[in-house]
Amino acid sequence: MDGESLELAVSLGQGGEGDRERLEPLCQAAEEELKGRLKEGVTAADCGGAFPLAAAWLALSDLAAAGAAGGVRKFSAGDVSVTESGAGAAGGADTLRQQAERVLAPYLRDEGFVFRGVRG
Repeated sequence: MDGESLELAVSLGQGGEGDRERLEPLCQAAEEELKGRLKEGVTAADCGGAFPLAAAWLALSDLAAAGAAGGVRKFSAGDVSVTESGAGAAGGADTLRQQAERVLAPYLRDEGFVFRGVRG
């Protein structure tokens, strides 16, 4: 979508321009994922600004999840302080994914509920 989701992801993310290279393929993948989940007959253009915003949040979610894979985020030697990028980052990734799905919910297929017949 003309790189609109990439621009939004860069501006919404905390890494700024430094994350642009990592966010570009994530935005493309997010757009493809969301296009595949749209209701029948609905296009990305029909969603207006909600589509690139959702794709940006989804890409940021994937970036946060990749950062949550482990590793030390912060370390200091005086009075020893170590901060890990663990469950907190993963929780942030989940929140961003939920935000993306909420903003695009009116256009997405409902995949969370199914009626099944029960013989009596």
